[in-house]
Amino acid sequence: MSSKDRILGRIRRALPDGPSPDGPSARIPRDYLHVHGVRTPAERVDLLAAHLTEYRAVVHRADGEELPALLTRLFAERGARSVLVPPGLPPQWLPAEGPTRVPDREASTPYELDRVDSVVTGCALAVAETGTIVLDGGPDQGRRRITLIPDHHICVIRVPDQVVDSVPQALPLLDPTRPLTWISGPSATSDIELDRVEGVHGPRRLDVILLAAAPGTQ
Repeated sequence: MSSKDRILGRIRRALPDGPSPDGPSARIPRDYLHVHGVRTPAERVDLLAAHLTEYRAVVHRADGEELPALLTRLFAERGARSVLVPPGLPPQWLPAEGPTRVPDREASTPYELDRVDSVVTGCALAVAETGTIVLDGGPDQGRRRITLIPDHHICVIRVPDQVVDSVPQALPLLDPTRPLTWISGPSATSDIELDRVEGVHGPRRLDVILLAAAPGTQ
């Protein structure tokens, strides 16, 4: 008997006798809490901001009128000469003047993307309880690699509409066939002595903008 046969035999012996008429998932209890506490939309956004800050993301708040000036300041702080822009990013978000805009192209090589100073994207949603941003490759987010290779990622979250409390609330809103990227702070890792190193497998700096509707708009 091969190792494979022994492993499969143990799995068969561990399974209940006979298939469930409702499928395998019907046997799994899902009675866990879907959210820990009741929050107002403002409290949900505040919790998200607190957790993002704990993860060393830099959190900013702005409305639609303030956003272009804020992006101008963030580009200047980084000395950004180029910014990668997904095709569906709302044009009113970006300042009229600023770094050279680089389109999200399928033909771009990793070396070309590495030379980009900053990238600006939207997101699919954000999870308050875990401080997590989820990207799904939508038009305002672009290809997954554009948020993994450049050293500076600016992510805009529309609040409170794109913020949910928990992961169980987030999952039904996401399409599992899309390229989902779950981000909790800038890229970081630690060696055996727990020395933190950022930027090893993603952006070294993550700026998150919590974008509220401009006063007097819906």
